[in-house]
Amino acid sequence: MFDRILFPTDGSEGADEALTDALELARIHESTLHVLFVADTQRDSVTLVGTEVVDALTAVGEEAVATVADRAAEAGVEATTAVEQGTPWRTIVDYAEREGVDLLVMATHGRRGLDRYLLGSVTEKVVRTASVPVMTVRIDAE
Repeated sequence: MFDRILFPTDGSEGADEALTDALELARIHESTLHVLFVADTQRDSVTLVGTEVVDALTAVGEEAVATVADRAAEAGVEATTAVEQGTPWRTIVDYAEREGVDLLVMATHGRRGLDRYLLGSVTEKVVRTASVPVMTVRIDAE
């Protein structure tokens, strides 16, 4: 039923909790798990390290998707990873369409602070605009 499942991650504990459900669905349906981190271009993330320009968010994203891929391998789930730059909700929706994803699985909220109370941030926009089903995983309150 689901050949390709997209799991967008921001590397947060909330995303980590939703990963358990994404991995279980991928295992049951023998799906490929697409793991996506979006480096938010609305945030300043470029820094100079020595003489090299480094995008800190891209580096965080590479680590986040690698961690998820490791967990997928442990669960016997095939995973493909991507780190892209853009506006998170739009990039997630575009990736899903471009890659022919059958289902998106994401946490109701990720990062801490005010954004965690607003489903209206990334998750709500994805739910409202995605052309495929979106499964949201409610995260336990802190």
